Amino acid sequence: MTLKIRTIALKDVSTEEYGLLTRRSAVPDPEIRAGASAIVRDVELNGDAAVREASRLYGGGTDGPIRVPVASISEAAAALPDLLSVAILAAASNVRDVHEQQIQVRTIRETLPGVTVERRWAPIDSVGIHVPGGRAAYPSSAIMGIIPAQIAGVRRICVATPAGPDGTVNPVVLGTAGLLGVDEVYAMGGAQAIGALAYGTESVERVSKIVGPGGPWVTAAKLAVFGVCGIDLPAGPSEAAIVTDADADPVTVAADVMCQAEHGAESAVLLTVPSEDFADEVIDAIQAALPRLPRADTITNALNDNGLIVVCDSLADGLTLANDWAPEHLSIHTESARDDVEAVPNAGSVFVGKWSSEAAGDYATGASHVLPTGGLARSYGPLSVDDFGSYRQIQTLTRSGLEALAPTIFALAGAEGLDAHAYSVMARLEGSP
Repeated sequence: MTLKIRTIALKDVSTEEYGLLTRRSAVPDPEIRAGASAIVRDVELNGDAAVREASRLYGGGTDGPIRVPVASISEAAAALPDLLSVAILAAASNVRDVHEQQIQVRTIRETLPGVTVERRWAPIDSVGIHVPGGRAAYPSSAIMGIIPAQIAGVRRICVATPAGPDGTVNPVVLGTAGLLGVDEVYAMGGAQAIGALAYGTESVERVSKIVGPGGPWVTAAKLAVFGVCGIDLPAGPSEAAIVTDADADPVTVAADVMCQAEHGAESAVLLTVPSEDFADEVIDAIQAALPRLPRADTITNALNDNGLIVVCDSLADGLTLANDWAPEHLSIHTESARDDVEAVPNAGSVFVGKWSSEAAGDYATGASHVLPTGGLARSYGPLSVDDFGSYRQIQTLTRSGLEALAPTIFALAGAEGLDAHAYSVMARLEGSP
């Protein structure tokens, strides 16, 4: 398969074309949204039968029980190769270390004498974590969802992951769940899994929130059930932007171009380069590496369909384009990489300099790899402990505190014409000693 990644010069891009290039969306097209909504609705009405029918049509199901027996989870954990078990636990430990810093269980602020406002953490009661699977295994996605949920204090954590063509859940994903203490796993994926988690079925107890990555049908299904239960964010196929200068190493840059592209043919990659010659060097390095990679066809399809190299007259132009594109992953291969980070606030996860491989973030640094895509990095961040609960406001006033606030309350209530608000204060102050 021939690599034909498109290369353009930024100076030749019109304002209208630039707008089209940077105006992206993680939300699937209307046909997928309609199809996913129909599947979700069928699951709501018909439960397990609808899950099995959707799995028969689209894959991801099993002829056995939808819920994986607890014994099978324990057996899968025990059967993991020692080196893999060590790696899973090491990655989980790093994720735990990073995420434990994110939560403040309780803060109290006295705004005036006699007026305190408390912020107290309350974990979600139940969470369903969608872990992609089927023909591939993503134990890392299980880690990224399970560990923050545990730190948050979620009482019930379950995993939904598609069965493969043989009708069984990938043993590595199953074993990872077991190693991390999760004994509720469902063999289902796609829109039907999201519907089952949101509404519940004969075999699946409904959850309060659904998190985790997935393809367009999973994303569309999440949007369809939002309101019935919470979701983390509508995230689409994996993507990366790479910003370079003349000092960057073409081979390392080429490796980063291929890293996220191998997830699937829908993955998108944007590369900014200082010259056409550098672009050619990167393309040559990609072509040299592809024969050694088992997923070469997937990478080639992704780059041909959704890859773009942009020649920029200045590093500032490349950084601006990356920021406007708002990528899920951003790699900065520049001499001034540490400073250049400040120019791109719109990015889900940033990798600074030659040694900062995106693969390290996907697997081992402890940072989350569940990230906003399709331009949503403008307004969303990575999955975090905060996604597994919320903070309650607890307000306590004494009489003197209420007296101090009364003029402010009366003035604003009067301006809004809400006299009962004012009366609720007066009744206390005039009717109580």
